[in-house]
Amino acid sequence: MDNPRPITEAQLRLIKPFMRWFTNLNVLVYKWSSGKMMNRFGGGEVCLARMTGAKSGKTKEMPLMYVPYKKGVILVASMAGAPKHPTWYYNLIAHPEIEVTMDGKRMQLVARQATDPEKAEVWPLCCDHYRDFELYQRRTSRNIPVLICQPAQKC
Repeated sequence: MDNPRPITEAQLRLIKPFMRWFTNLNVLVYKWSSGKMMNRFGGGEVCLARMTGAKSGKTKEMPLMYVPYKKGVILVASMAGAPKHPTWYYNLIAHPEIEVTMDGKRMQLVARQATDPEKAEVWPLCCDHYRDFELYQRRTSRNIPVLICQPAQKC
C-alpha cells in the first residue's frame, strides 16, 4: 500500500471554516430528523456527542463517527489524518463525561483514551467498521487516539 499525501497545516486552515459550517448543519439536521438524516458519513455511522468545552466550559454538540463497543461506543480522533488532534478530543480528555445520542437513544458515558495495548486490540474493529481509519493513520505521523466510552461504573 502506498502512503497517502499528508494534510498540511495550510490545508487544514483552509478547510476548518467549512468543517465548522458542516458540523453545525449536521447537528441541526440530525436533531430535526430525530437522527434519521445525516446519521452516516462516508459509510460510517454518526452519533451526536454532547460534551463540555475544555477551554470555554460551554456545552458543545458534535456529530462524530462511532464504533459500537460493549455497552457504549468507541470514538476515533482521526480528523481524516490531519496533523493535529480534533478539538473534541481535548474536550473529552478535560471533561470525560459525555452524552451520546444514536439510534434514537441517549446514553450517559465516560470517555477514556485507550492504552496502546487496548488500541491494538480494538483498532481492527474500528477499521472493519470504517475502513478509512487505516488510511487516516497512514496519512499522519501522529498516533491517532481511540477513546473508549462506556457507562460510568456505579459504586
